Amino acid sequence: MAVLAITVFVVAYVLIASDRVDKTLVALAGAAIVVAIGVVGSEEVFYSRETGIDWDVIFLLFGMMIIVSVLRQTGIFEYIAIWAAKRANGSPLRIMILLVLVTAFASALLDNVTTVLLIAPVTLLVCDRLEINAAPFLIAEVLASNIGGASTLVGDPPNIIIASRAGLTFNDFLFHMSPIVLIVLAVFITMLPRLFRGAFDVDPARVADVMSLEEREAIRDPALLVKCGVVLVAVFTAFIGHSVLHIEPSIVALLGAGVLIVISRLDRSDYLSGVEWPTLLFFVGLFVMVGALVKTGVVDQLARAATDVTGGNALMTVMLVLGVSAPVSGIIDNIPYVATMTPIVNELAAGLQGQAHQEALWWALALGADFGGNLTAVGASANVVMLGIARRAGNPISFWDFTRKGAVVTVMSIALSAVYLWLRYFVFG
Repeated sequence: MAVLAITVFVVAYVLIASDRVDKTLVALAGAAIVVAIGVVGSEEVFYSRETGIDWDVIFLLFGMMIIVSVLRQTGIFEYIAIWAAKRANGSPLRIMILLVLVTAFASALLDNVTTVLLIAPVTLLVCDRLEINAAPFLIAEVLASNIGGASTLVGDPPNIIIASRAGLTFNDFLFHMSPIVLIVLAVFITMLPRLFRGAFDVDPARVADVMSLEEREAIRDPALLVKCGVVLVAVFTAFIGHSVLHIEPSIVALLGAGVLIVISRLDRSDYLSGVEWPTLLFFVGLFVMVGALVKTGVVDQLARAATDVTGGNALMTVMLVLGVSAPVSGIIDNIPYVATMTPIVNELAAGLQGQAHQEALWWALALGADFGGNLTAVGASANVVMLGIARRAGNPISFWDFTRKGAVVTVMSIALSAVYLWLRYFVFG
């Protein structure tokens, strides 16, 4: 069964990477095959947290997509787009830097998928106004989202899993992860001109047109904007305090969406227009295929084989977990990888001497999984969502277009993380 699960996953991955076949069709076909041949059954697909569809992710995305659809009716995205362009004096590079900073900061407070759903419409509008290709901006933002999301417990889904297993708090993540996130973000911003060379050419006439716009005129429904603002504040507050409130973000998003549907009184076509159905179905298929790898023990065997070579050396163990987590998370999605690795890391941490070294192992897992999500187009949920938005907006981003940029950023991030872990927990710890 393990061989069959690996074969299906590898073939599906190659087809997805080729960009010649619709990735949603490939993911669903792969899921259908592993179910049909008996690798996983309905119990594992629909009800298991380890091997099944992550319904929290699916319904979080669904709820936030509806909220964004309602919010779009107010004109607020046009307002922010014009405001951002004018503050940057129409310079595409400055606009990219501004949007990257906003995205990274927002991803630290919200989960990175939510941030991407909110920032993408603004980006598309800015680029449309300036008549420039939005794809480089969208790629830069999702890379920044995965970087910024690493800094807090709620910023990236793998962090929530790690915190639960290791008993870590919101403040623990802030204290240990924020320094390296700020360093990586600063280096990433300096890389933007070279990483996206050729993406910043703009017609001066378009800049002049944008600078002459009045952003306040973009607001079409002030009353609905106020209602959306109240609901969003409540939703974001619940996101940040979900560990205290014990309400999952997916439930919060669905409740927020439901409230907005009721109080906005929009037609069904309006609030469902922004739902990325192909993206949701792609996740369903991907979860099932990865679940087959988890059930057959493939992921567990790979993780154990990688960690068994350390011989109990603390520094080597930390660096190996970091080095393995990045590429594996970039290939199979960081959520199922972290779910599989946490019990193994827990055992490894128990065998290390000193609390600093034990903590370093958890931070290595978090950094490797969070930053490794930038490696490929399917490495993190936010990547898949952004590619779906780009495709629907007429700015398609291929698997390799994303991966060429993401791989460079991932190598930089992991290299800096290795130095940070060594200095903080072994030299000065």
